[in-house]
Amino acid sequence: MPYTAQQMYDLVADVAAYPKFLPWCSAARIRSRTQQGASEVMEADLVISFKVFRERFGSRVVLHHDDKRIDTEYLDGPFRHMKSNWAFADREDGGCDASFFVDFEFKNAVLQGIIGVVFNEAMQRIVRAFERRAAELYSR
Repeated sequence: MPYTAQQMYDLVADVAAYPKFLPWCSAARIRSRTQQGASEVMEADLVISFKVFRERFGSRVVLHHDDKRIDTEYLDGPFRHMKSNWAFADREDGGCDASFFVDFEFKNAVLQGIIGVVFNEAMQRIVRAFERRAAELYSR
């Protein structure tokens, strides 16, 4: 990506801003923020709206500022399990490398079936939304 690791880390760490640009994310609320050693731990709720489904889920987001890494784990909501992580590293030739991993399964078999069919497209749309947001914020 043509942005610094710090810029991309800051963008992804700003969970409260997700409804402004992420597809299907209709609301976000930060429940708490605490410092644990070198990391900040945030508990947050996101509301995901997709077709006729509207679900809230809670997650614990661990912000590893020094490593430019963000780990998310599921707390409550419509999933059987969910975790994700982002990692950003500056490149010597400018810009940064970004990696994103997500693994989840919905409790609702119908919703899992719908998401399963479009999962790859959905993840590509989410990544593109972060890329567009970065361009809006940092390409001025």
